[in-house]
Amino acid sequence: MSKQRLGIIYGGKSSEHEVSVHTALSIIRAVDRARYEVLPIYIHVDGRWAEGPWVEEIPEHVDQLRYEPDNTPEILLLKNKLDVVFPVIHGPNGEDGTLQGLLEMIDLPYVGSGVLASSLGMDKVMMKEVFANTGLPQGRYSSYLRSRIRDNRQAVCDEIEETLGFPCFIKPANMGSSIGISKAKDRASLEDALALAARFDRKVIVEEFINGREVEVGVLGNDHPTTSVVGEIIPENEFYDYQAKYKSSGTRLDIPANIPENIAEQIKELAVKAFGALGCSGLSRVDFFYAETEQKVYINEINTLPGFTPYSMYPMLWKQAGIEYAELIERLIGFALERYRERKENELVAESFYN
Repeated sequence: MSKQRLGIIYGGKSSEHEVSVHTALSIIRAVDRARYEVLPIYIHVDGRWAEGPWVEEIPEHVDQLRYEPDNTPEILLLKNKLDVVFPVIHGPNGEDGTLQGLLEMIDLPYVGSGVLASSLGMDKVMMKEVFANTGLPQGRYSSYLRSRIRDNRQAVCDEIEETLGFPCFIKPANMGSSIGISKAKDRASLEDALALAARFDRKVIVEEFINGREVEVGVLGNDHPTTSVVGEIIPENEFYDYQAKYKSSGTRLDIPANIPENIAEQIKELAVKAFGALGCSGLSRVDFFYAETEQKVYINEINTLPGFTPYSMYPMLWKQAGIEYAELIERLIGFALERYRERKENELVAESFYN
């Protein structure tokens, strides 16, 4: 049987550029060399694309994956070179539907959610609108355009104080890796937080504070998804910001989380419901708050392209559930091809209509 040609698109114009590079290296090291040929495709932080040589040997260091932009790929011809793509670019221009749309246009199967689910998963406001429409339990929130914050900051602050109160969380609506997030405890810190979040996106979301433990669960599959065990994040910092995610050695991941079994089952059910509501496919990590005193669960957000090094939460959740990293990659590629075949059925129906 001939090897499948696997493209890995990584890097990108994102705050998580370095994480993406490490993820690409991790996947290259883990894939079955007898089954796959691997072509790394690197996107520089300035947006330039560079196609690397086919990987014949396992690279020892991430620097071996980076290429000068003297081998820019013919995007439209990637269909002739590859059988399936694993995009591992986090944040804007990677998991927000833009890259997925490009891959759809050139008719290439790819791992992960499609255009709409990726876009909804990136935009925290639209995500929460879908959650609300689906009846998923979540905290109160409001959103503001950057122009309104600049023109009427005091009125915006008055409204937030009245409707959500302190403390509250302020976030860019479209940004990954906890960039631009602040916890506002008073009027002064609220004004600073709004200004900070507005630097990263034209839309800002403000969320009420929920006094709960941060728990997460992995979802895997397409039309019939399954869930991993539930894990808990215990950050060293006051909340799980970028520093806690990637820089701090004090953040702890408890897998499985020490929570009641009925709460864990509720989290899994809600995660599958959220996955289906957004129309996700392949993989997602769904984040919740468990308010222990209330014995209540609130959904926080869904991540359609979670961190994917062997030491990231998503693969670690599945390892605890009995699926090792290499097998997880294998399953995701299988789900990508399954979704592609299912999508092609739609095109065949359209063709038959005109014949």
